[in-house]
Amino acid sequence: MMNYEIVQLNEKTVVGVTVRTSNNDENMAQAIGGLWQRFYEGGIYQSILNKKNGCSIGLYSNYENDANGAYDATVCCEVNRYEDLPIGADKKTISAGKYAKFVVHGHMQKAVAEFWTKLWSMDLDRKYSSDFEEYQSGDMENCEIDIYIALN
Repeated sequence: MMNYEIVQLNEKTVVGVTVRTSNNDENMAQAIGGLWQRFYEGGIYQSILNKKNGCSIGLYSNYENDANGAYDATVCCEVNRYEDLPIGADKKTISAGKYAKFVVHGHMQKAVAEFWTKLWSMDLDRKYSSDFEEYQSGDMENCEIDIYIALN
């Protein structure tokens, strides 16, 4: 069982790059990994104006239904306001509301993958609106990630 706290979040505006995928798509990991690469190596991150902080966000939104349906995966960062979106980037809104906040430490990809595997077996009253990973600090090997899961 993973520990979490219930938090109330204000609406967030984010800018980044998006792909539509699903957990049943055999290319899901490559599609999301490719987004991260495009976000950083393709110059999107550097082109985003008015960043709120230095955190990167992995956002899951626009769910078809639940963990089994299609959803949008967006690699982005929070902005104070948006203007002049970089070419290929889009704006999304993370809804205000009640979230379960988890704090994960460890290797960036392994820790997040293990988190999602455990989450799918938890009995949370999920809303399937906006779930996101907010990468706080550290490097690839030793990272701190706050993960927010929208609740009803």
